[in-house]
Amino acid sequence: MNEILDVDLLAFETGSTTQRSAVVDGVMRSLATGFVYTAHDLSESLIDDAYAMLGAFFDLDTERKQRWTVDGAHGQTGYTGLLVETAASSDSPDWKEMLNWGDTVPAGHPLRTGFPNRYLDPVLPERDIAGITDVLLRFHRSIADLQQRFLRIIAVGLGAHESLFDETVAVGANLTRAIRYPPMEQAPGTEHVWAGAHADINLITALPRATARGLQVDIDGAWVDAVPPEGHVIINTGLMLERISNGVIPPGMHRVVADPKQPGQRLSVVQFCHPAPWTALTPLASCITPENPQRFLPLRAADALDEVLWQINLVEDGRRIAD
Repeated sequence: MNEILDVDLLAFETGSTTQRSAVVDGVMRSLATGFVYTAHDLSESLIDDAYAMLGAFFDLDTERKQRWTVDGAHGQTGYTGLLVETAASSDSPDWKEMLNWGDTVPAGHPLRTGFPNRYLDPVLPERDIAGITDVLLRFHRSIADLQQRFLRIIAVGLGAHESLFDETVAVGANLTRAIRYPPMEQAPGTEHVWAGAHADINLITALPRATARGLQVDIDGAWVDAVPPEGHVIINTGLMLERISNGVIPPGMHRVVADPKQPGQRLSVVQFCHPAPWTALTPLASCITPENPQRFLPLRAADALDEVLWQINLVEDGRRIAD
């Protein structure tokens, strides 16, 4: 497969058996690239509101933004400044700044007591941007719902029941990340790479919109621009799904590169869909065959994420690359 296909989540949910099968087939063929585009039923007005508020936040001066940094959060809530996160394949920090948030579970829940560094209270700049907390949490929950629904297509494609992922992602430590890529003429160096080549660690990632071009996908060793149809969400796969599928679904390798002819910044919001931290990432029996023998041993989702957080330089007291 050498192209990213466009599918319709709603056709899987409401269509005939034939239509559902066609969606599953399209998703599985497209995910050979690690990417797929899908139609959706997200609120465009909610997306508009979220992007407007996030744009206002990133327009604040650096000192005000840095007040929302959370020590010890490892980039899982609050603000992360420029030249901090670093692709695991690179020693050069990415030219981007981020605002991170997620939902949480009730106080006393065993996930919150067992994994306190995964279920952090969202730290959002309400004092600077009135109303942003409500909007961003509603945005987060709507994307989480879409991701859970899309994972049902993938589950069927892997030969499992469509509810395979429902239980674990319902309490997964999903993370939403707003990313501002500043104008490249302000960047150190001469390259136009905003974010180096990498694969995400999670199950799937959703990107409903970006304000400028830049996302590129590695397909058969060539970098291809990801250009979804208007009003579609980009879905890409992560390393955890690769383990569960025994390599049937590869992780989507990608980078973000500015066009030298396209001045200005880029703003995008991505949401990482994670299984609950205690989930064992065990290859599905349906994905183990004589032609595709078992490639991975079980690994806890929490441990897989901890390793990647260190690789991408977000562990404050143990950075892989010093400031």
